[in-house]
Amino acid sequence: MGCMGCCHRFLREICVNLKAASQTIFCMHYFTIRDVENLSGIKAHTLRMWEQRHGLCVCKRKESQHRYYDNEDLKYILRIAYLYHNGYRISRIAALSADEIFHLAAQTFNNDEYEVLVNQLVESGLEYNQLQFEKVLRNGLKTMGLEKTIERVIYPFFNKIGLLWITNHVLPAQEHFCSFLIQKIILSATNALPPVTPNSKFRFLLFTPEGEMHDLPLLLMQYLLKKQGIRTVLLGSNSSLESVRYCCHHQPITHLYFHFITNLTNGDTGAYVNKLAAAFPQLPILASGLALKDVASLPANVQVLRSIQEVIALKIA
Repeated sequence: MGCMGCCHRFLREICVNLKAASQTIFCMHYFTIRDVENLSGIKAHTLRMWEQRHGLCVCKRKESQHRYYDNEDLKYILRIAYLYHNGYRISRIAALSADEIFHLAAQTFNNDEYEVLVNQLVESGLEYNQLQFEKVLRNGLKTMGLEKTIERVIYPFFNKIGLLWITNHVLPAQEHFCSFLIQKIILSATNALPPVTPNSKFRFLLFTPEGEMHDLPLLLMQYLLKKQGIRTVLLGSNSSLESVRYCCHHQPITHLYFHFITNLTNGDTGAYVNKLAAAFPQLPILASGLALKDVASLPANVQVLRSIQEVIALKIA
């Protein structure tokens, strides 16, 4: 009877987990207009205007008449946004067919002297060629060091991977494969630095807000701070405000740092920043990430690093 009870409980847990997983999958494939705004860099009112004037970025609607977009809609909008951000007038884009937009986006790359390394990473990443991928990274590290490799190769690489995703040339699994190998490089470089002395004046708590799953920027900040002899506590991605409070209560934290790339929880990013600042008024808070680009009014204890260059140049006195 005891075994049967355990079996039933186990089956119930499986059902609950499957239900939660299915809900997560649904959320991952349907986006609000606010999600699309954060991912594309195009304001919601501009998206609505493009839809009304040019028939672009047409949404779907629920029974409640709320707008939503699926994966294919998002890819199409990101292609349009990519062209728009690279100087194409919206009237010209509107005159193109979906196929013409697709091919034009695939051809519109900004070339620079590091493009060869970026393209080598893309090629080896798409082929799951770990040896070649790591060889390219090592060559960059040898000639430029970690910071310049991240600024000039890794960040442009992820921009291109994003473009390849929206033009159907890359799978999420390939992006995850690349991210894992880059994490290894950053962690290896971090471990190779001299240990931070226990009497370090500062201690940073590194995290991303709930719903934000990208932790590569946290690993980079951990490396940059350790290089300056500053202690860090890596709370990690998808961290609740309660988790941040708990950690600050049990550790002598002097600064907070969070990174916010996408806002897929449909929350108000500015409201989150204000809430965090109010919860920790005595702590300086550093932040970075695309989701913060339009937060204009910042609390006194919050500083936003607007670019990878600002992140790398950060000095803590």
